[in-house]
Amino acid sequence: MATTRIEERIACSLGQGASGLVHFEEGQSLDGGGVLFLLPALLAQGLLKTKEVYAWSSKFYYSLESIVLTLAFMALLRIKNPEQLKQCKPGELGRIIGLDRVPEVKCLRSKIELLTRQQQATHLNTILVDSWYSGDSSRDAEFLYIDGHVRIYYGDKANLPVKYISRQKLCLSATTEYWVNDAKGLPVMMVMGELTEKLQTVIEHQIIPELQKTILLSRQPTFDNTPVCTFIFDREAYEPAFFRRLWEKHKIAIVTYRKNVKDKWPDDCFKSFAVTVLQQTVNMQLCEQGTSLGGYWFREIRRQGETGHQTSIITTHPTLESNFIAGRMFGRWSQENFFRYLIEDYDFDKMVSFGIEPVDPEKEIVNPPYRKLTHQIKKLREKIQRLEARFFPLIQLAIDQPLDNLPAITNKQMEYKEKIDFFKNQEAELINQRSQIKPRLKVCQMPQQQRYNKLKTESKLLMNVIKMVCYRAESSVAQWIAPYLAKAENEKRMVVKQIIQSNADLTPDYEMKSLKVTLHSLSAARYNKAADELVKLLNQTETIFPGTDLKMIFEITA
Repeated sequence: MATTRIEERIACSLGQGASGLVHFEEGQSLDGGGVLFLLPALLAQGLLKTKEVYAWSSKFYYSLESIVLTLAFMALLRIKNPEQLKQCKPGELGRIIGLDRVPEVKCLRSKIELLTRQQQATHLNTILVDSWYSGDSSRDAEFLYIDGHVRIYYGDKANLPVKYISRQKLCLSATTEYWVNDAKGLPVMMVMGELTEKLQTVIEHQIIPELQKTILLSRQPTFDNTPVCTFIFDREAYEPAFFRRLWEKHKIAIVTYRKNVKDKWPDDCFKSFAVTVLQQTVNMQLCEQGTSLGGYWFREIRRQGETGHQTSIITTHPTLESNFIAGRMFGRWSQENFFRYLIEDYDFDKMVSFGIEPVDPEKEIVNPPYRKLTHQIKKLREKIQRLEARFFPLIQLAIDQPLDNLPAITNKQMEYKEKIDFFKNQEAELINQRSQIKPRLKVCQMPQQQRYNKLKTESKLLMNVIKMVCYRAESSVAQWIAPYLAKAENEKRMVVKQIIQSNADLTPDYEMKSLKVTLHSLSAARYNKAADELVKLLNQTETIFPGTDLKMIFEITA
């Protein structure tokens, strides 16, 4: 029976008690006890900054610290939603946080609802950004990767716009989350898209205003030609006027791929450079020239591949070297790797709370019938182009062939001509229908049954912030043990996950004010050696378990 503090719980249910006292008991081989090895990193990443943001009643049995630790440990243990707690051992997980058991599913969901009602997730993210990038670590945020992640919606309650899902090559109902990551690929912040916003709009009206609340965009540049920050993104936000506006209005430089490159630079203008991409040095053939796009002047750097293909990069940064710009641009995959890792390990597309919310009724969108007709016209034009590509060569063929072969060629021409005329008539009808429909309209002008709404966002924002902290803590521990692994890039995160999932013994000593956490042996001797080095580092932190005066002492049995 996991619940043992019956009197305290009854008092809290009657409104006469206080939060459960964090009290540890000796435990052998606690399931998932190795997650405590990441507690110092979680605290260093600001997990308990939640106490500065959220209000919490002292009459609840579970304190705010206990709830936040539970959510963080669930993320690290790959318990992907509250319902999966039913498959875990609640008493053993409870002992890890110093209570008799972790909250039951209904209780945990009610506590998440209490937090989301306060609408403080964005403010919490802002406070965390300031703590992450104070001092020397601010250099990691001089370059920020920005990209959207499409989250598929499989339910039927919400009426969401259809988006193209590149990983499934399908158009499905979905929402878009726009993530900002630093130069190391670590998450910085996330904003939620409502409908079908372009990345340019999100950057100007959501991301920049949020970053201006932090130290990242509030600081002033040292020199006139030094940008406050540099944004790196793909072609989705390509627009020369937008790039110039970011520089002139906010002193923000950009690095992105150039669109519609039709010319080719001479091979002899490319030179070999050593380029660092994601901590790996490779040789690239690079060349830089100035170019005018949309009436604005940009630096253009091209990389020539082994096949002769030239990849074009443009930037408004006035001082960076060409090889450094190329390294940052091609290092954009660190953000894609981050998305993939969170999808597979943290299941961060999972809905946290169910329900829908209205969107701004004055928000202007593309008229869905107009969009549908435009798509049909586009498909018809593609068919016409394919038929014309077969039809026009037949005209030249008829000129060159003998008269005896003309009937067969002419019949084929007639067949193609009839199909082309038929599709062109359909195209004209669709264009006529589309001309009678408004291209754009407000959400309030849509029919009631078809009107767009959105999923509940605050709970998702809160859980994303907690998962950011967990990912950053996991990454820091992985970096700590990397020097002690022969195949660090392939094994460091795997070893961290093995530490988290391993059993551990707890030995509290209230006289000496200590809490000993003894990790059981890992699967290989070299992993135990890395874990032993981690133990030395963790013990130097002299971490005090939240809500107690117990200093944590880490050990490993091997």
